[in-house]
This record gives sequence, C-alpha cells and structure tokens, in this order.
Amino acid sequence: MTNPTLELARAAAAWQHQSLSAEVTWAARRALLDWFATTLPGAVLPPATLLCDALGASRGQGNAVCYVDGQSASPRHSALLNATASHIVEFDDIFKDGGYHPGSPTVAAALAVAQDRGASLETLHRAIIAGYEVGCRISLAIQPSHYRYWHTTSTVGTLGAAVATAMILGCGAERIAHAIALASSFAGGHQQNLQGEGMAKALHPGHAADAGILAGIAAAQGVTASLDSLDADKGFAAATSISSGDWTAALEGIGDWTPITRMTVKNHGCCGHIFPALDGLKHMQQQDGFAPDDIDSIHVEGYGATYQMCNRPDPRSAQEARFSIQYCLAAQLLLGGVRLAAFGPEALARPDIRALMQKVTVSEDAELASAYPKRRMARLLVQLKDGRQIRHFQPTRKGDPEDPLSDEELIAKYNELAGTVLPLRQLEALRQNVLYGAELPGPVAPVAASTVTDA
Repeated sequence: MTNPTLELARAAAAWQHQSLSAEVTWAARRALLDWFATTLPGAVLPPATLLCDALGASRGQGNAVCYVDGQSASPRHSALLNATASHIVEFDDIFKDGGYHPGSPTVAAALAVAQDRGASLETLHRAIIAGYEVGCRISLAIQPSHYRYWHTTSTVGTLGAAVATAMILGCGAERIAHAIALASSFAGGHQQNLQGEGMAKALHPGHAADAGILAGIAAAQGVTASLDSLDADKGFAAATSISSGDWTAALEGIGDWTPITRMTVKNHGCCGHIFPALDGLKHMQQQDGFAPDDIDSIHVEGYGATYQMCNRPDPRSAQEARFSIQYCLAAQLLLGGVRLAAFGPEALARPDIRALMQKVTVSEDAELASAYPKRRMARLLVQLKDGRQIRHFQPTRKGDPEDPLSDEELIAKYNELAGTVLPLRQLEALRQNVLYGAELPGPVAPVAASTVTDA
C-alpha cells in the first residue's frame, strides 16, 4: 500500500520548484487577501486581544508581524495570535469537501515564518499552496466521521501549518514528511469547545499554527517521527475517525488539481452550515417579494450538521448567534445581511429579531445528509400570513466552487471587513500589495472601528 505521508510530502515538495500557473498563483493571492479580510477585524476582539495581553512579556524576538498589536515578534507568537484572530468573526475560507478551514492556521504560519526569514513573496505563495494541498487532502481521508468529535481546523490545521513552515525553511520531501508526522502528534481541538460556550474555538487554529511551526522547525533541523503516523492502526486517522482513513480519496488527482483552486470564500459571517438556508431565503424573497412582517413561519430542512450544530433557538452571545440558524435567518431578513454588525450587542438585543426567530424551525433531512460534505443543500418552506406557502430547494452555497465569489466580490468583502479597522490608505495599500505586489505584506495596526479615519 502507498504510504500517504510520503505521497503527500512529495506532492508538497514538488511545489518548491514546479512552475506556478496563473490560476494557482491567483488562487494563492485570493486566499491571502481573504485571510486578511477575516483576520484584521478579529484582531481587535477577544480572545485575540486578551491573549495578546497575556503573552506580551513572552513575545520573543523576531520579524513576524503580530496583527493584533501591529508589532514584530517571534513567528510562533505572531502565528498563534494571528490565527486566533482570523477565526473570530467566522469569515475564514473553507475546503467544503473536507469540512476544513485551511486559511486560518496555514496562512498564519506561512506568513509569520516568511516574514521572520525574509522570504520572497513567491516562496510564501508556494508554502501556502503546499500547506493547503496536504491539509485539505488529509481532511478528505478522515471526514466526515472525524468531525463527530474533532474540530478539523484545529487538528488538520496543525499539519497544514507544519507543511507550510517546512516549505519556507526549504525542506525536501523527507523532512516535510517528518513535519507531517510530528504535527500529527500535536493536533487537538474537540467539538465541545467548538459547539459549547466560551472562547476556546478561536484558539483552535491559533494553537494549530503555533504547533505546526514547532513541527516544521523541528523537522527542518532533523527531528524525526514515525512515517506511518497518518495511516497506521494506531495513527492519526485511526485515533480520530472511524477507520485508518480513505487515502485513495485523499490522494486522487495529485498533480492534476490542487485544493487551493477549489476553495469556498465565505459570504456570510456565521457557520457555513447555515449558508444554504440564507442563500435560499434570499432567493425566495427576491422572487416573491415578501417582507419580514408577512411571515408566519419558516422551516428549514438541512443536513446533519445544520440541525445538530445550528438549531439554537435562544442564543445569548455573539458566538452562539453565529451558530444559530434561527438568529441568522432573522438577522438577514431584518438587517439585510449576516455581516459583522449582525453580531454586535445592539443587534443581539433587538426585540424584532428575537420575535422573528420564534418563527424559524429546522430539521434534518436524510437525503440531504447523505450528500454531505461534498454537497451542502437546504429545503425551505415559508408560510405567509395570507395563506401562501412558498417552497424552495437550494442546491449550492454562494462562495462555493460551484457558485464562486468573483474577484470583485472578494475585494468588496475585504474592503468591508478590513475597512472597519484600517484607515483607507492602509486598506488600499495592503490590498494592492497582496493582489498585485512583489513583496511580502508588512505591518498594519488594526484599531477599533470607532477610531478609524481616512488618514
């Protein structure tokens, strides 16, 4: 049997030197811009700000930018805080077939190490592409069963970050393989801290980036691990899913396509399992012209995660509201969208949103559940007060590869989100650098929205 650790390491190492097509390079630039779009607004919020204060005295020496405070630090310090910030506002990218957010940990690790080492922008791009390649393919091997107890972004994110780090450090296939194997022992992050109360969820990709850098640095220096770590009967896949992994699925198409070209760019600031319902409801409103006051009830049929994770009729915090289908549908109807403002204190306390939430119910549909994770669908039934019943089947999500965000839409997302914390000149300069520049992105210092000016 093929050793998946070695196969994935060889695929990653190939990105050190092979020609980068315009499509793949542009995908890397889009991923980096989307990372900044979600990281910068999270950089002014807890738990990133709390963690930054707690770790200030131990930031270490280095040239990696910590975007939470705009200062330089060691790569592990900056990656930990930046990856934490990137997961707070729930806008980070998705590899939907693997149920995985690769950007938060992978880009954070790659960028921090690249900045510290003074690497070229092309080296950064290659590291991000390779980190996505390995992490996304591992997620294909272990999903969907892995997600029952484990947070993929935290677990698999550690391996993606390790690969990206090893790439920046110039490792070949053998040492990249040891980075993957080492990282498989550092991976953690369970579902209770994803679905339950508290701030731990955002720290999951932060830890993944930090631990991944450790694995990559160690492997680059010659530290070894078992190269059967992914697929052995006591290895990573066996310990975290129902089998030792579907490595045929994971390795399919290596060399023919690469995951960074098949990413979902989030179009709503909430759990992605709510997206089909949000997109479907928007379509229904556009087609039939009803207003929130016309609605008697809304019922959503979704796949398993939609019902199990997002059936939260009475959320009390912004984090809970981002995982409440009741809240998000009501917020979209009354606010016009599920963006950053939807999770501010004023919106969370609005009586009209709370009243409309009571009209929303959700259930699991076996047919839709059987198609997950490759297809994310919903069926909606809206009952109007005048007696009309409107039904709609939503087969895709806006932002998925089947219905992608255009470059213009991605730029608008970046401008909207990052524009809440960056002055206009910095906003435009960073966007220009990421999409068209030849240098690594440098420091910017996000500030609270109320203090942003055009200077």
